[in-house]
Amino acid sequence: MTAQDYKTPDSVGRLQRNALAAGGIGLLLCIVAAIKSPQIFFPSYLMGYLLVLGLALGSLGLLMLQHLTGGHWGIVIRRPLESATRTLPLLAVLFLPIVLGMKYLYGAWLDPERVREEPLSAMQQGYLTAHGFYTRAVIYFAIWLLLMFIFNRWSREQDVNQGDRLLRRKFKMLAGPGIILYVFVMTFAAVDWVMSISPHWASTIYGFLFVAGQLISAMSLMIAVVVLLARTAPMAGLIQERHIHDLGKLLLAFVMLFAYFDFSQLLIVWAGNQPEEITFYRSRLYGGWGAVAVTVLVFHFFVPFFLLLSRDLKRNMRLLPKVAIYMIVMRLVDLFWMTRPEFTAHAVPSWIDVVVPIGLIGLWVGMFAFNLQKMPLLPLGDPKLSEAIAHHEH
Repeated sequence: MTAQDYKTPDSVGRLQRNALAAGGIGLLLCIVAAIKSPQIFFPSYLMGYLLVLGLALGSLGLLMLQHLTGGHWGIVIRRPLESATRTLPLLAVLFLPIVLGMKYLYGAWLDPERVREEPLSAMQQGYLTAHGFYTRAVIYFAIWLLLMFIFNRWSREQDVNQGDRLLRRKFKMLAGPGIILYVFVMTFAAVDWVMSISPHWASTIYGFLFVAGQLISAMSLMIAVVVLLARTAPMAGLIQERHIHDLGKLLLAFVMLFAYFDFSQLLIVWAGNQPEEITFYRSRLYGGWGAVAVTVLVFHFFVPFFLLLSRDLKRNMRLLPKVAIYMIVMRLVDLFWMTRPEFTAHAVPSWIDVVVPIGLIGLWVGMFAFNLQKMPLLPLGDPKLSEAIAHHEH
């Protein structure tokens, strides 16, 4: 097998052009929104940014998980995962509007007037500073970019030195610590970028919620992409029902993991019933936001949970991608519920809440499709490739 045999089909190029066109239009509307209504734009931007960041970081987590476990499920999506991680430089640039809009997002600890009205503890005052926010953000992206660079570089080396088992051991040795580092750094990033919107409330499981959500987003994306690639050469006939069945089972596992973390946080806060701990749920379980909470509960957990229990659906290349895309949409709804109540009592999204995510997703998908065309669609140097794509009798 050669790299020429596994070039991306023309459909990926069309996806890139269409996505960039949608992203360009969305970007122009974002500029209009930022000028016209910055108090609405920046919370919307944070919500959309967290979604596309989750697609990249969730892919990084899945990539390291595959190298650690060596499962066949990850070999067929290895190159899409690597392509998704290589969007991190774009995401580092797209983080700048969050820095520029800090006064609209983090006024609870940046605005001296608000701090005087609701004083912070000494530890919070020392941690929640603009300088600390900038410094930690640089550290987070440096760690993510370093992991991305190493795994992508070694993957290219593996294609050149096909069958090199030393590289495979290096992958596995770094993947374990890399996963721990990813979870650790994402926890701090979630605290800085999201939980600090309401600095008087805290949760020790908050970062795990974002990690689980990112894994759902990334796995959903991989299912949609691998089925798209399976429609035409060179992947037609290589992607089998057993492959998407494995991916569907993992998606179900991540949905259950997310629900476990989310319910654990609610249960602990509910049982404690402390005034300083219930503020997060008090603003999210009553009024219009209560309806959104029920929507998230039903359509983000129960519906996909019962759908993905079906073995037939997990092996259906027509239905499973639709469920996967639906899960990405529901991730956006969940992020809307997690972030927006701190800025408004109204649970009805504005046009900005729709336009900003579309623009960011368009730019991200365009970059992803561009990256996907730079490498063969399969990791040709992986020693387990032949076994992973071999046809099995069911």
